[in-house]
Order: sequence, then C-alpha cells, then structure tokens
Amino acid sequence: MRLVSIASGSSGNCIYAGTESTHILIDVGISNKRIEHGLNDIGVKGSELDGVFITHEHSDHVKGLGVLARKHGVPIYATKETLREIGKMKYLGEYPEELFRPILPDAEVQVGDMEIKPFRIDHDAANPVAYRIRSGRKAAAVATDMGHFDQYIIEHLQGLDALLLESNHDVRMLETGPYPYYLKQRILSDFGHLSNDNAGRLLNYILHDNMKHILLGHLSKENNFEELAYETVKVEIDQGDHHYRSGDFHIAVAKRDEMSEIITI
Repeated sequence: MRLVSIASGSSGNCIYAGTESTHILIDVGISNKRIEHGLNDIGVKGSELDGVFITHEHSDHVKGLGVLARKHGVPIYATKETLREIGKMKYLGEYPEELFRPILPDAEVQVGDMEIKPFRIDHDAANPVAYRIRSGRKAAAVATDMGHFDQYIIEHLQGLDALLLESNHDVRMLETGPYPYYLKQRILSDFGHLSNDNAGRLLNYILHDNMKHILLGHLSKENNFEELAYETVKVEIDQGDHHYRSGDFHIAVAKRDEMSEIITI
C-alpha cells in the first residue's frame, strides 16, 4: 500500500492511498488540475480512482470535488451530514448526487482490496471523521482537523504502519499572531485544530515497533512553520513516558504546495 500527500495545509488538502489495483483520495481541497498532476506523478490516472473519501465539508477539503466528480464520476464517501452540507455548495457546480455514498463512523467500507474505516473527530463541522485504511496486514491513517484527542482516537490509531497526523499550529505563534480573538479561540478549542505539542503527545500513545512513517500535516501558514512543527514533535517524543526516541521513526512534514515522498508499507 502507498500513501502520498498531494497537498496538506490550511489552504488545501488531498491525500492519496492505494494499492496495485485500488486507488482512493482522502479530501480534494485543491484544484482538479493539481489533483491530476499529483496522481500522474505517481502513475495513477483520475479515471482510475475508485473513491473519494471526505473528512468534512470545509472548502480546504472539498473545493476540487465538483470538477473531479463531473469529469470522472468517482463515488464520494462521507457521513450523511457532511454530504448534505456539500450538496448545498453552489460553487462546486452541478454533478450527479447519485455519486454520494453515505458512511457511518466505525463502519468499515470495502473498496477493492482496501478497507476504509471512518472514526469520529471533534471539529466545527457537521459530522467530521478521520480515516483508517487497511490492506492485508498493513494499516495507515489520515487524522487531521481535530480539536483534541481522547481514548477513542488513540484506540483507532493503534497498530499503524504509517500516519499522516495534524500538526496545525504553534500555540505561542497563534496567541501572539494577527488572527482576531474569536478565530484564535476557535482554533484553540476542542473543536478546532491540533497543535504541534498535542500532535507529539498523541504520538506518544500510539508509537510501536512497527511504525514506519509519520507525516505531520495540515500546517497553518500563519501560525506554524515546518521546522518548528518537526522539532516540537520530536521533543515531545523524546520526553515521552516510553522507551522510544524520535530518531527511531521516519518523521517528515507534508507541504501545502508540494507532494510528499511516496510512503510504501
């Protein structure tokens, strides 16, 4: 199984996961042109997509959905509440709502030789989810836009080979930055975004011997930068109550304007 971030950040998100025979996207919050170029770079055509899985309805996760749906007729998976909100978005244009495939948190969806399991997250959206993906004995997950984490989320992130995890902001940069007070409070709330520190703390609960790759994603353009996210998470791991060190794992930062390396598990 392969996992690739085509784009990840506060301005747009699109993650590819696939095997030799099955190809899906998690979120399509960038232009269809960028999506197609990203897919082509890893040897996949848009027409070969077996499904698009949407985490929630915010524009940085769905803005490319209309064009993609019209061009390729790809099934669109999301919770019914998220699909209802997407259906109201006039800027996405017209496309067949017959493509909608409602899903339920904690209910696996089989697509080709991949099993995709949505699980609940707390964010200021209709009914947002993150996704755990399994093919054979290998498992990966994409977990962003979480205001906080709890035991439920920890349990759904156990036993992974690879993970793309939100590391959205540095708390001090956010608190002293240019955002208005209400927006700062939203981001810092339990329905906002995961900070660098909390990303590292969450990792401390789920690290294990077979974890191969950690991608830090959904970085804020205004309240974070790559080196800070990377170093903060490393410090949290090194200070964690376990025998692991940050150097035991391949940790990288997913960029907003460039594809990540191809993670193969």
